[in-house]
Amino acid sequence: MPAVFLLFSRRRGVSGQKSSFLKTPVPPRRSAIATTVREPARSRVYIAMLAFFLVFGAIGGRLVALGLHQEEDGSSYVAANKKIMARPDILDRNGEILATDIKSWSLYAEPRKIPDPDEVFEGLISVLPELNKPLIEKRLRSDAGFIWLKREISSVQKEQIHSLGLPGVDFMDETQRFYPGGNTVSHVLGTVNVDGRGISGIEKYIDEAWLNDLRDLGFSSKEGLEPVKLSIDLRAQYAVRDELKRAMEHYKAQAAVGIVLKVDTGEVVAMTSLPDFDPNDRSEALKPDRLNRATAGVFEMGSVFKGITVAMALDSGKVSIDDSFDARNPIRASGKTISDFHGKRRILSVPEIFIYSSNIGTAKMMLAAGIEQQKSFLKHLGLTERLGGELPERAMPLLPPRWNELAAMTISFGHGLSVTPLHTAVAAATLVNGGKLIEPTFLPRSKEEADKIAKQVISKETSDAVRYLNRLNVLEGSGRRAAVPGYDVGGKTGTAQKIKNGQYLEGVYLNSFLASFPMYDPQYVVLLMLDEPQKLEGQYYATAGWNVVPTTAAVIRRIAPMLGVKPNFTGDDETIPVRY
Repeated sequence: MPAVFLLFSRRRGVSGQKSSFLKTPVPPRRSAIATTVREPARSRVYIAMLAFFLVFGAIGGRLVALGLHQEEDGSSYVAANKKIMARPDILDRNGEILATDIKSWSLYAEPRKIPDPDEVFEGLISVLPELNKPLIEKRLRSDAGFIWLKREISSVQKEQIHSLGLPGVDFMDETQRFYPGGNTVSHVLGTVNVDGRGISGIEKYIDEAWLNDLRDLGFSSKEGLEPVKLSIDLRAQYAVRDELKRAMEHYKAQAAVGIVLKVDTGEVVAMTSLPDFDPNDRSEALKPDRLNRATAGVFEMGSVFKGITVAMALDSGKVSIDDSFDARNPIRASGKTISDFHGKRRILSVPEIFIYSSNIGTAKMMLAAGIEQQKSFLKHLGLTERLGGELPERAMPLLPPRWNELAAMTISFGHGLSVTPLHTAVAAATLVNGGKLIEPTFLPRSKEEADKIAKQVISKETSDAVRYLNRLNVLEGSGRRAAVPGYDVGGKTGTAQKIKNGQYLEGVYLNSFLASFPMYDPQYVVLLMLDEPQKLEGQYYATAGWNVVPTTAAVIRRIAPMLGVKPNFTGDDETIPVRY
């Protein structure tokens, strides 16, 4: 205070009478000025600090309150705002619905609003016995603001529960994915989870391709979603599955695979893997034996690979279709013996090696072309890499750890290299369509679109030779039971011994038949497989010619008219020109 008084006194001296202060001014003390300035500043700091404390105290109190009521507020928000994203319809190539959304309801409760939990619990389990669990009863007695009771209930169940008038129990409108065909196209379509998100098959592909982006943008309406059309023909799909199911039962097989591929576009027209599942009951898809063997399983394909080896040898220019190879004696390599199943024990021509399915002749043909030629050829056919396409379930081939002479010889007749059945079908299409490798697709693709992505990997002359050999095998070889009058079927059998504990098991087979039709102008490849079929009474063997080959004939007989392939009964269709 003295410093302030001094300042006022000096100001009065200036405005009033003349004073000695004007002549000899006395400077104020520094401490007095600093104190004068500091006091108001310190007050403002205290006021600001108090304000911050009040604001943050209010925020902290609110957070504590929210924390104490987090379950109610957060869950109520979910309950009020949860909307499952609509999904587009999925159609087959002819416009038949394969998957669509239908209206459904989900059941929830708000325990805080339930006056008598025992009454509510008894009412619920009278309609939904599966809710008779201690956990459900405990949650109904809790102080929770919101709990799910059951997702995706039927309209009948909804009406029954509604008629009980249970307080604190309500329903939420949702959409449920529905597959009209049930098991028919299950492995292609895949499944969605309870929140409507694709978790396998084409359903997952749709999410990853574009539907997730729409979700991120907040789009949830079905309006404006164009249907997704597939290359699958539902009629052919049903026929393939039906014939394989019958074959499994008739020959007591463990599993089966069927693929129909359009050779000039790479479109998958039908694909089934048995056992399959009903995508309307997604829990079935989790069973271990429900694997999609067509694209997610890898197998040693056996003698169907001999067609690939013949094509490799012919395309190398080191082997001609007029050449012959000595198949009289087994081959010894790296301590192993390669022999023939019912061998002819004589010199065989290239066509004879193919139709008699000689392991010895095939191995020698491969050696004539060279191991490096084999590696390069299989790579060009896509048999050493993961296959392209829309399905997420695509397995990588299993290559030999050492690609030496023994491995190369066994690979030549379908052992030592494991690939998916779809790999094999795509390679077969390449061998008969003029030599063009076309990546497979489950979406519609025109011939013009396919030509833009096709890769010429073998010559047309080699393709002609392979078509000739495949047709010859049905006329005179192990594929005779695949003949279908008017449809010029050709193909190659495969009987691969299965491995257990590192040993090949005699009489335990994975049988296959790789067919094409019509061979004078191939349009479709058909690959069927039966896992561990049993020999029937009156049959000599359980090899491919006795089971999977006649099953292929039954499939082609049914699907060829559906696919618009006109029969030819003139007899001229059995002539295939081969230029070598």
